Amino acid sequence: MPENSRRPGVRSAARQEQFLEVITRDEATARFRRHLTLAPLGRETVPLAAARGRVLASTVVSPVDVPAFDRSNVDGFALVAADTFGAMEESPRRLALNEEVVEPGRAPSETVASGRATIIATGGMLPRGADAVIMVEQTEATEDGGVECRHSVPPGQNVTFAGTDIARGETVLRPGQRLTSREIGVLAAIGLAEVEVWRRPKVAIVSTGNEIVAPGSAPRPGAVFDSNAAIIGAAVEELGGEPVQLGIVADDDARLQAVLARALESDMVILSGGTSKGAGDLSYRVVSRLGNPGIVAHGVALKPGKPVCLAVTDGKPVAILPGFPTSAIFTFHEFVAPVLRAFAGLPPERRQSITAHLPMRVNSDRGRTEYLLVGLFDTERGTVAYPMGKGSGSVTAFSQADGFVTIGQHQEIVEADAPVEVQLLGAGLEAPGLVAIGSHCVGLDWLLGELQARGTTTRAMHVGSMGGLAAVRRGECDIAGIHLMDPATGTYNRHLLDDRLLLVEGYRRLQGLVFRHADPRFEQRTPVDAVAAALVDPGCTLVNRNPGSGTRVLVDQLLDGRRPPGYGVQAKSHNAVAAAVAQGRADWGLAIDTVAAQYGLGFLPLQEEHYDFVVSKARAARPAVEAFLALLQEPAVRSRLQAMGFRT
Repeated sequence: MPENSRRPGVRSAARQEQFLEVITRDEATARFRRHLTLAPLGRETVPLAAARGRVLASTVVSPVDVPAFDRSNVDGFALVAADTFGAMEESPRRLALNEEVVEPGRAPSETVASGRATIIATGGMLPRGADAVIMVEQTEATEDGGVECRHSVPPGQNVTFAGTDIARGETVLRPGQRLTSREIGVLAAIGLAEVEVWRRPKVAIVSTGNEIVAPGSAPRPGAVFDSNAAIIGAAVEELGGEPVQLGIVADDDARLQAVLARALESDMVILSGGTSKGAGDLSYRVVSRLGNPGIVAHGVALKPGKPVCLAVTDGKPVAILPGFPTSAIFTFHEFVAPVLRAFAGLPPERRQSITAHLPMRVNSDRGRTEYLLVGLFDTERGTVAYPMGKGSGSVTAFSQADGFVTIGQHQEIVEADAPVEVQLLGAGLEAPGLVAIGSHCVGLDWLLGELQARGTTTRAMHVGSMGGLAAVRRGECDIAGIHLMDPATGTYNRHLLDDRLLLVEGYRRLQGLVFRHADPRFEQRTPVDAVAAALVDPGCTLVNRNPGSGTRVLVDQLLDGRRPPGYGVQAKSHNAVAAAVAQGRADWGLAIDTVAAQYGLGFLPLQEEHYDFVVSKARAARPAVEAFLALLQEPAVRSRLQAMGFRT
C-alpha cells in the first residue's frame, strides 16, 4: 500500500487531484493496460456437453477421416460405372445382383465385379470393386432377379469418399474460436468427447448507492432498479467471462471495503456507481486505498462516461463505471471489454462501420470525445443516422441503437446532412420492414407490435409530429403519426399535406388536463376554469410538452402567452407527463385519456384530436406499408383500438 495511505488528508487531496486531471481516452487506455498482462488466464478441459460458448485454447487436428469410409448418398445399387455407359430407357443395361444387402453400420463382404451390382442403402459402405451408385429410381427389377439400369452414371456418382469432408491430420479448429453448435458438431464428428478451452475469467460485479434496489423488490420514492448489474453481467458472459454477482452495497465505507476484499478474489472487479466526486460517492475512495499501482485514471474526456475510474492492483484490473446506464455500458465496452476479451482468449474485436448522414445538426462539447448513439434508417438518399437523444441516464438508448458516431474532442458542431462514420453495435444488422417516425401514441405501439407479430419487423422513433412530418418528406420513414391542428380552421393534419404526401385516417383520441384526484384546483371544473385556478396559484406547477408536438400546440393555445411554473420542463410523451403528475413533480399537464387512466389520474376533457398517418406517395406501394394500412382497416383491430379508449 502506498506510503501516504496512512495520512488521510494527503490521500483525500490526491484523490481530488486525480479526478480533476481529466485525461484523454487514449491516455486512460494506455495507463490501464500498462499494468496488465493481456493474455488468457489458463486452460481447462471440458466435455462437449459443457463446451458451448467456450473459447478454444488449442489447435484441433482431426485424428480420423470424415467420413471414415466410402459412403453411399442414396438408396440404390453399388456398381462399376462403366457397366452403365450408354444405358437409356430404350436400351437399359442389365446387371446380376450379389446376394448381400449393404445397410448402414455393416461392412460389405462381397466384391462388386463387372456385370454385377449390390443393393445398398443411404449411408452404407461402398463395397470393394464398386465406384458408383445408381439411384433405385433409375432402375427396374428383372424377372430373373437382376436389375436394369436405365441411366448411365459416371464414376463417383452418389458416393462420398473417405476423407472428403475432413482428412486425417487436417486442422479443423483454431485457438480463439468461440464454440457454437456448429463447432461442437465438428468435434463430435471427429470423435472427440472433450475439448481444451481457456478458463473463463471470473468478474466480480458490485452495484453501489443508497438509491439502488434489486429488480423484483418493491420500489420506494427516489429508488432506482439495478439494471447495470444485469447489463454488465450479460456482457461479461457474451465476452467469455463468468459474472460473479456480489449484489448491492449501500453508501457505507466499511461494508464496501469488505465487499471489495471479496471481489478481489476474482480475476477482475467492476463496480457501478460512486465514481464521481460528489458526497456519498464512496467507490473511488475505497478503491483509492488499493496499491501496486492503484488508481491509474480517474476522469476521462468522454461523453458519456467522464467519471470512469480505472485501477490495477497486483496485476488485477478494477473498474468503477458511472452509475448512469448508457455511461456504464459505453465505458465498459471502451475500457473493460478489450481486457476481458484478452483474458478469455478471444481476439480483439473488429467492429464494423458504415457511412451514414446525420439528418440534423448536432452540437458537442469541445474537449471531450462524444459517443452519439444513433438509429439507422435506409432512405432514397442513402443511410440516415438518427440521434437517439435519450441521455446517459437512459436504460433503453443502448439497446435500441444500431451504432454510434464518435465526435472528436476538438469538434463542436456536426452540420445537418454531414457524412459520419457509424460504428455498428451488432453484427448482421438488418433494416426494419417498416419505419415509423413521429408523435408517440400507445395505440401506434400496439399496432406496430401486431404488425411485427405477423412477420414485419418495425422500428419507431418518437420525435413529435413536426419531426415526423419532416422525416417523411425527406424519405427517412414509411409513416409518420401526427396530430397537428390548423388554428385557423380547427381541422387536423390535412393542411400540412403537399402533392408528395398521402394522409391515412387513423383514430381519434381525447386530449385533456391530467391532475391528481382530489386536487380542488382541478376537480369538477371545466378546463378553462382549471387553468385559471392553476395560473393564479404560484405553487401550481405545469409539466409541458416538447416543441413540435401536437400537444404542445394545445398547451400554448390554452395558456395564450402565459408562462406558469414548469413551462420550461418539456416531457417527450404523454406517459412522461402522466408520470410527472402522478409522482408529484408537477401538478398538471396535457395528455390523452388512455394514459391518464393508466396512471390513475383525474382527467378533464379538452379536445378530441385526430391521430393520423402521413405516408410518402413514393413509399406507399412498399409491402410493409400496405400491410400496415390493411391492418388499420381490419374490424378486429379497430375493435381493439376502441377497447383501448380510441375512437375509429
